[in-house]
This record gives sequence, C-alpha cells and structure tokens, in this order.
Amino acid sequence: MLLLIKYTLLYGIVLMLVALGGMFSEHSGIINIALEGIMVIGGVAGVLALTLLPASMPAWMIVVVSILAAAVAGMVYSLLLAFASINLKADQTIGGTALNLLATAVAVVLSKYFSESGSAKLNYSNRPFLFNIGGLELSVFVPLGLVLLVISFVVMYKTRLGLRLRACGEHPQAAASVGINVYKMRYTGVLISGALGAIGGMAYIVPPVQTWNFEVGVAGAGFLALAVMIFGQWKPFHIFGAAMFFAVFKSLANIADSTFLANLGWSSNIYNMMPFIASMIILAFTSKNSMAPKAEGIPYDKGSR
Repeated sequence: MLLLIKYTLLYGIVLMLVALGGMFSEHSGIINIALEGIMVIGGVAGVLALTLLPASMPAWMIVVVSILAAAVAGMVYSLLLAFASINLKADQTIGGTALNLLATAVAVVLSKYFSESGSAKLNYSNRPFLFNIGGLELSVFVPLGLVLLVISFVVMYKTRLGLRLRACGEHPQAAASVGINVYKMRYTGVLISGALGAIGGMAYIVPPVQTWNFEVGVAGAGFLALAVMIFGQWKPFHIFGAAMFFAVFKSLANIADSTFLANLGWSSNIYNMMPFIASMIILAFTSKNSMAPKAEGIPYDKGSR
C-alpha cells in the first residue's frame, strides 16, 4: 500500500502541475499542445543544473536553483508558442506540435554535449529531492505541488489577474473594451504555463531515477496531462482529483512485480498503457459536456467584434 501511495503521489503531482500549466494557458485563450515539449525542456534544464552545480552546495540550495532553472527554461521555451500564436496568429495546434518535436531534439543535443559517455543519457543524484515520512519516501515536488495548487486556485479565482485571464479566454473583444490588454494577458498565461509545465517535467524525471535518456522525452506524459486538464474541467481542484485518478493506473506498472498483481502474469507494458486507455474512454464519454474557454484556439484580432 505504501508503494501505491508513493507512486500515485509521484505521478499525480507531475500530471497536476503540467495540467495546471495548461489550464492557465487555455484560460487566457491559447491551446498549449506544447506541454510535452515544455516538460522535456524543463527536465533537461533541471538535470543540467543538478550536474553542473558544485557538490559542496547545500542540498536545499541545489533543489531551489535546479527547480528555478527548469522553470525559467520552460518560460523561455513557451515564448516561442506565445509569439507564434499571439503575434503571428499561427495555428496553435501545429505550433505546439512543432515545439514538441523540437524540444526532444534540443534535449538530445544538450545531453550529448554534457554527457561524459557522449550519449543522450545524463547521470545525477536525486537524494536532495527525497525525504521520508513514516517510512514513506516522497519527493519535494509533493509539498511544492500542493502549495502551487492552492496558489493556482487563489490566482485564478480570487485575484484581478485571474479574472482578466478568464475574460480573455471567454470573450477577448469584451475584455479589450474595458481596457484589458489581451496580448499581455495571453503572454502571461502562456508564461505561467511554461513555468508549471517545466517544473512538472523535472518532477517526472528527477525523483524516480538517477539517470535519464532524453531520447525518449517524457513518454507522452504531457499529452496525458492535457487529458487530465480536460477531465478536470479546467478547474484546479478538479484537476488534482483527475491527476490522482490517472496516477493510480500509472502506478500499477511500478508495483506489479512486488504485489499480488504479479500472479496475473501481465507485462508491465499493459499497466503502462492503462492511463492512456482510461483517458480515451473517459474523454469519449465526458468531452461533450466539457466547459472549455470559448475563445481558446482563436487568434485575437483587435478589429473583430
């Protein structure tokens, strides 16, 4: 049971963080298909910070600096999506897909340059990110994720910024008519999305293992986070529940060999497929009732009404 809780929290927080990032972007009116690529960029930036920081640095400082490095890298990378979608009015789905492909290529080049073996694998220590509570090993991303969940709810529903973001995603022309800078709000939403998605990417890569091959990217976790966001109806606490639901399926692959599930004789690949199968089934039945922001994916034009 402890193993199930451990891996459910581990993967659930990852999915929640990335889905929250997608929520901010889509509430501003920009569909962020590039979450997969942003996770990869955040992961490689965080790992490179881990490997380049001196070992004599205090553990808490290593954690803070590497997470900040991931967040900044995600924000910078998300600017490409923002510029293409907001200024150039490019198709957001195509732009996001291109950024997903580019991210893996960038990560492979960077990892090979800094790798001692010349491969795309990077080795690092994840000990500063792990702690124990009553025999349960958790990562620092669990409390960090819960704090960011509360902050996301407060920002989205209790602040002027959140109100303006949601206005730009629902009816940007109406928002502009009362003096809201739609371009600025959409850039803000995408930048927040980039920071959260990148932190989620680092949370996916660093705590579970101490080596990562960046040729595999993040194995579809970004797309699963999009399903979590839709299933969670673009609302922070609903997203948290949806993330934990999908994380249970993902966790089964890690505990299958050490629990009663081993008696079934199923391959771990079957358990790895379960979250994606569950997402397709659930979205097939619930997508008709989804309450997506009305103006998401539609380029803003000042002259239109």
